Amino acid sequence: MQPNNQTPAIIISATHSGAGKTTVTRALLAALKAKGLTVQPFKIGPDFIDPMYHTAIVDKPSVNLDYWMMGEAGIRETFSRWSQNADIVVIEGMGALFDGANGTDVGSAAHIAKILDIPVVVVLDVYGMTRTTAAIMDGVASFDPRLKITGYILNRCGYIGSEVHKNLIKDAVGVERWNQVLSTISNSPALEVVERHLGLITTYENTEIDDNSGLNHVAKQMDVDKIFGLELKANEIPKSSSSKLAIRTQSARLAVARDAAFCFYYEENLLALKEAGFEIVEFSPIKGDTLPPDTDAVYFGGGYPESFVRELEDNVNLAAQLRYATKLGMPIFGECGGLIYLGRSLTGFDGKTYSMSGVLPVDFVMDSSYLQIRYIELTTRHDSLLGSAGTVIRGQEFHQSRVASSEISSDFYTAKTSDGREYIDGFHQQNVVASYAHIYLNSCEGAAKNFVNAALRFQMNRNG
Repeated sequence: MQPNNQTPAIIISATHSGAGKTTVTRALLAALKAKGLTVQPFKIGPDFIDPMYHTAIVDKPSVNLDYWMMGEAGIRETFSRWSQNADIVVIEGMGALFDGANGTDVGSAAHIAKILDIPVVVVLDVYGMTRTTAAIMDGVASFDPRLKITGYILNRCGYIGSEVHKNLIKDAVGVERWNQVLSTISNSPALEVVERHLGLITTYENTEIDDNSGLNHVAKQMDVDKIFGLELKANEIPKSSSSKLAIRTQSARLAVARDAAFCFYYEENLLALKEAGFEIVEFSPIKGDTLPPDTDAVYFGGGYPESFVRELEDNVNLAAQLRYATKLGMPIFGECGGLIYLGRSLTGFDGKTYSMSGVLPVDFVMDSSYLQIRYIELTTRHDSLLGSAGTVIRGQEFHQSRVASSEISSDFYTAKTSDGREYIDGFHQQNVVASYAHIYLNSCEGAAKNFVNAALRFQMNRNG
């Protein structure tokens, strides 16, 4: 339970990845929305796709809480700012409850729970077990006495219409433990989301995203009042008097590529760019869009350009426009998938090569045997749209592609991974910055404003 002046919140975690954490979170969000509550979702860690599914349910941006990129102060401030106008907060954990960086607690759901002083609901996948459920509950409850475990949700607890498995577990664990069971969910294969390389398919590609029949069925199995420990009613939980996040007057126009190919953006980054002075206008490269009128800068986030190579190759007008804008000095920023599109070509998993925009003379190849997953701290080696040389900013990489050939040096930044390894990487040409890194702008004071200032300088030069 939180203090009276704090928005009620819980963290949904689990004993292991694949236990049903995302299923439970989605169902809980649906159940809370059905009660008419304003729900603010969060996601622990750097993941982009789970937050998309949160947003699709509650129609509010889901915000990442990542210890490496944000630190304790950043996590507290971000949580407070985004939750102040919500009736209720649901935070989905990352991985298993106690698993953080390099086998430690750091950055884990348990760690974030202690930072925010928020209780945890633990999802247990009880498929194929009865009495062992008690052993797992006891182990989780006693492992870290500083952690507040509010209870357990039993996932895959029998099949729809049958109470046999549930009753077996109830008898096996005993009354005291059963009182800690907040809800039980029957096995629901209909809620499974199709996976591919690097994770789930996104909401942009999920043709079943609007079919909520399975989700609503599971939501009805959620005892939300018991989960939060209070009777939840819409518009009766006090809200902050502040109704809006402060946004400065926009002064430059930022074109953000946002579609199924480019959909990996941290909400905090977009907010930071708006607060720094950007007006954000979205466009879709795979739908044939060119840059919006009066564009002063461009942001290509990550995503799955490899899944839309034909559409990207066919958009020759955008490619030509970007090459011309680069010559004029327009600030262009690319992350991961955005880096690939700013390159010259991409060879897909099928071995076929497709033309990209050609802004950078760099060729890329998808490689199923090559996987990079790492947290990184970046120090820029050149003045750029992010600021002067020596700018330090944090982020992460998660990709299954690599540079095949390049006519320019990849020496934009010095990177240091969370486990201490160092390397030089990233591209910088004219006013273009692109790398595999997904950066967190607020980890570097002034980075977002520097981007805006670069756009304003371009705007001034363009307008004469």
